[in-house]
Formats: sequence, structure tokens, C-alpha cells
Amino acid sequence: MTADEAEPGTVRPGGRTARVRAAVLRAAGDVLAERGFAHMDLADIAQRAGVGKTTVYRRWGTVTALMTDLLTEMVESSLPRTHTGSLLDDLTAHARLVYTTLTDPRQGPLFKAVIAAATYDERTAAALRRFYDARITEWAPCVREAAARGEVPEDTDPREVIRAVSAPLYYRLLASGDPIDEATADRAAKAAIAAARAGIFSPESD
Repeated sequence: MTADEAEPGTVRPGGRTARVRAAVLRAAGDVLAERGFAHMDLADIAQRAGVGKTTVYRRWGTVTALMTDLLTEMVESSLPRTHTGSLLDDLTAHARLVYTTLTDPRQGPLFKAVIAAATYDERTAAALRRFYDARITEWAPCVREAAARGEVPEDTDPREVIRAVSAPLYYRLLASGDPIDEATADRAAKAAIAAARAGIFSPESD
């Protein structure tokens, strides 16, 4: 597939066009956090970004394509996982990264809006799944390394452990409305490790 044939918003620009992409994605994230998916408009985003409307329409074409690129950029800019040599320390770092993101004045509302949009827009849902798959893939090796050290059973499912760490934090963000703090993040990491050590995330426990 050539650049001309690619789906709008999926071609990674370089050079000076990277600055345009960064400005547009920043503006899109601001609108999404402030007003939600339903109020996103490419012309408004172009104006906020200080770029020509035709440039935005030509590069992305639709709000959904822009959303897809925004999620891609969020993966690209995410902090890499830690390598502490301790599963507790690794998962605590992961939990605190999720906590920091979800409580950020901009990122928290942005994630809420993206998740809400994913409930009725399939392309946004697919982009969101790719985002979380990338994050889980980034952190899963710390569980495999812990299994090799004997900290958890060898057949522990790494991806399930990582999901178990972040799930309680997202529940508070999206459902209960209870506050999210470092203590909550640390408790989520400890609970995931306790479950892993008990074999909850091993195949035979299904």
C-alpha cells in the first residue's frame, strides 16, 4: 500500500509535516477532553491548531481517522516500562503510571471521552483496542521475567496480570467515581501479584 492509498491519518509524516501533525493532535486532544467526541469538528480543530482546514481534511479526512492517529500518538509518547528486577516494583510502577494518567487534568477527561466514543463508533473502538494491546504488550515481559525468577508460577498469563493491575483504576474512573490515588494504585499492584502467586492467572485455574 502506498502513501496515497493508505487510510487517512495512518501515514506517519516526517520533517516539517510532523509539526503540523503534533499541533493538530494536540488540538484534537484538547477538544476531546473539553467537549467530547460528539463535538469534534475538523474545521474547529484546524483553527485551534493554526493550520489550514484543507490540510486537516486532506491528511485525516474524518474525525474517526483523526481519533485513530491520536491514539497512535499516545502509544508512541507513552513512557517505556520499568526494569527493576522485582515484580512488585514493576507492577507498582505500572499502576502509578496509570494513576498519573487517569488523574491528569487533560488526560483523564480525554480517556473518558475516547472510551465513551468507542461504545458507539467501531473504528474508534478498534483504535482503542490497539492502544491497550500495545500497552499490555509493553508491560507483559515483566511478568514473564518474574516467572523465570520463580516469583509467580511459570504458566502465569502475563497479559491477564497486567489487565488486573489497571482494571480497578479504570473502574473508579468510569463507574464508581471513587478517588484514584497512589494508595489505590499500589493496592491494585499487590492484589494482582497475590492473585498471580495463587495461580489465578494460570490456565488450569480457568
